[in-house]
Amino acid sequence: MYKNITIRTSLTLVLGLLGALLVLVSVLGLQALSSSNDSLSRMATEDTPALAELKGSSEQILRTRLSMATYASYVSLGADPDESDKVLKRGTQYIATSDALWKDYLNRPKEDAHEAEVAKTTDEKRKAFFDKVITPALNALKQGDVAGFHQIQARVAPAAYNALDTGIRELQDIQIARQKARYEAAQQRYNLMRIALAATLIVALGLALWGRAMLARAVLRPIREVISHFERIAAGDLSQRVEQRTNNEMGQLFGALGRMRDGLASTVGTVRESTEAIHASAREIADGNADLSQRTESQASSLEQTAASMEELTAVVKQNAENARAASQLAVTASDTASRGGEVVQEVVTTMHDIAEASQKVTDILTVIDGIAFQTNILALNAAVEAARAGEQGRGFAVVAGEVRTLAQRSASAAKEIKGLIEASGSRVETGTRLVERAGATMVEVVQSVRRVTDIMGEISAASVEQSSGIEQVNRAVTQMDEMTQQNAALVEEASAAAAALEAQAARLRESVALFRLSSHEAVSAAATIDSGNATPSGSLALAA
Repeated sequence: MYKNITIRTSLTLVLGLLGALLVLVSVLGLQALSSSNDSLSRMATEDTPALAELKGSSEQILRTRLSMATYASYVSLGADPDESDKVLKRGTQYIATSDALWKDYLNRPKEDAHEAEVAKTTDEKRKAFFDKVITPALNALKQGDVAGFHQIQARVAPAAYNALDTGIRELQDIQIARQKARYEAAQQRYNLMRIALAATLIVALGLALWGRAMLARAVLRPIREVISHFERIAAGDLSQRVEQRTNNEMGQLFGALGRMRDGLASTVGTVRESTEAIHASAREIADGNADLSQRTESQASSLEQTAASMEELTAVVKQNAENARAASQLAVTASDTASRGGEVVQEVVTTMHDIAEASQKVTDILTVIDGIAFQTNILALNAAVEAARAGEQGRGFAVVAGEVRTLAQRSASAAKEIKGLIEASGSRVETGTRLVERAGATMVEVVQSVRRVTDIMGEISAASVEQSSGIEQVNRAVTQMDEMTQQNAALVEEASAAAAALEAQAARLRESVALFRLSSHEAVSAAATIDSGNATPSGSLALAA
């Protein structure tokens, strides 16, 4: 129950009780001071002046009697009358002073009936004393009757004065008793106030000790525990949990400290997990970067070799393109030549047909054999010229043309023998015709082949040009790849250095986080999380590799 009382309530309670005690002491002190002040005031304004008035009045009477006795002595001794009159006059003044003091006393309020009764009786005695003693004695002295004065003093004065003195003494005793009563009442109040103050002081000390003990139990002891928790946390010990035992401010402080410790423990656990994961990942990254650096260097070397090979290939392709261009031009020339040769062969085919017809009619036109031989010779010469123009493609035709020429020469030189050889010549003409037809067909095929070769060479030349352009682009791309690979190699080296630095920082962070000690449950949770966290980065790195 008391543990849940708030510090504000406790302080309010203690301070309220102390304040109440202070108010009580103040009230008692003020009351005691007021009573003492009232007593002192009444003693100073009533008792002491009344006592002084009684004493003064009595003393003035004695002085009056002494003055009258002195005057009587002066008169009896015959002293200076002026001096005697002065003494008597002083006596008269003493009487007036005594009357004034007595009237002042009588005019004072009386606190009780006894004092008033005694004052009344004493006043009557005083009047009687003045009527029987003072006034007659003073008159006798004024008349010069010293004997009468002495007679009054001897017979009347003692009894009257004793009665008056007894009354005045009783009134003085009343005033003294009243002052004593006031003093005793003040002493009682003082003793009571002292006891009350002592009791209040004891209660206040007890309350202060109780408040200190309560505050020590409610504040100081929890603060020491909080300091102990803070020192453990500052030392990195997060293994002990902070429990909230109460619902007051210190309990709320313990709750906040517990939440701070739990949050710090969670943060440290998370940082430790992340540190382990970062350290493992950094190590894998460093290893991967080292492997990647080696691969990049190997790739850079291969790209350098590839770039050199591409440069050589570019030169070869350019040479091939030039050769293909020259071959295309030669193919065009050969195509033109083959076309002309085809035309000549076509003419030869026609001529051979004519020869065949002539051979068939040779039996009818023996008379014109010489002319035919001459014409045949001319045709053979033309065929030889055309064959020479045809070059390699016309070599076979040149042979045939040579044979035709030879045949024509023989026909020309042996016209006479033609008749016998008409039959053989006819068969040969037929054979030549067939050969010429075949040669014509072959020339057509050759022309078509040359045209196809020309087309193919044109396509090859165009393809070679495109290939040369493409290889140049490939060469430029390979060069750019080489440059990029060199840059990648530099970046990989930088990444390796950064990964090494990251691994070092992760190791340092792990050492720093290792200073914190967690509870066994939190440590097991952190270890399980670390194991599950390490599995995922390894898998991702393996897939990336």
